[in-house]
Amino acid sequence: MKVGFIGVGNMAQAIISGLVKKMPAEDILIFNRTKEKAETFAGKTGVKVLATPEDLVLQSDIVIVAVKPYVFEMILPGLKSAFESKRPLMVSIAAGLSLGQLAEFVGEDMRIVRVMPNVNATIGESMSGVCGNEFVSAEDYQNVEGIFSAVGNTARIPEKDFSTFAALAGSSPAFIYIFIDSLARAGVKAGLAKKQALEIAAQAVLGSAKMVLESEAHPYELVDQVCSPGGTTIAGVSSLMDDAFAASVMHSVEATMKREAELSDK
Repeated sequence: MKVGFIGVGNMAQAIISGLVKKMPAEDILIFNRTKEKAETFAGKTGVKVLATPEDLVLQSDIVIVAVKPYVFEMILPGLKSAFESKRPLMVSIAAGLSLGQLAEFVGEDMRIVRVMPNVNATIGESMSGVCGNEFVSAEDYQNVEGIFSAVGNTARIPEKDFSTFAALAGSSPAFIYIFIDSLARAGVKAGLAKKQALEIAAQAVLGSAKMVLESEAHPYELVDQVCSPGGTTIAGVSSLMDDAFAASVMHSVEATMKREAELSDK
């Protein structure tokens, strides 16, 4: 099986770096508008650089288009005949482009899958949402999930829920980074060095996330376990509630979903 990547930005490089551990590097094909960037990356990983995106489509069984939405309009229209000739499985990781919009680029009856990874793919800890059109087979899903499992976990999500997934998994790392930094700044304010405060805050978040995943308890049950009557933690939790912390988080997710819908309508 040949897997081709159009675009070798940070996300594509993260996926490929994980993928070369699972399949022969020579079976991974790449094209990038800046050829030097592709050749430099190929020199590090052993993947094969192709001269044109048409060549890549015609030689690939799966084509992963890893470019920004505006670049789609520059590259994809010229590839429609190649897609219709080879008929590879097309995978897009671009935000805001629906399966229907993607079909306009490559053909209405093509097998198309949308995948939404997040920035944590760079450390192999992404949560990637996956959805496909009616032409995608069970084997296609297995192949796509196998590719993206190289950089974390995957979840099949109905396309109608993709904007929700994008907010929860795609954008939430930014929200969590702000939370970690805010914890660390509180530590700095109290006298800790910033580096140490960041390590403490990040490890606390990492451990707490692992506890949620591995425990059968509801998150608020875990909150109750940490809060002693009249203690320090309940004082902090009460302060968060007074400042509408939970509502602020929910509003940020809703704002992200709204913007996703706006991009999809363009």
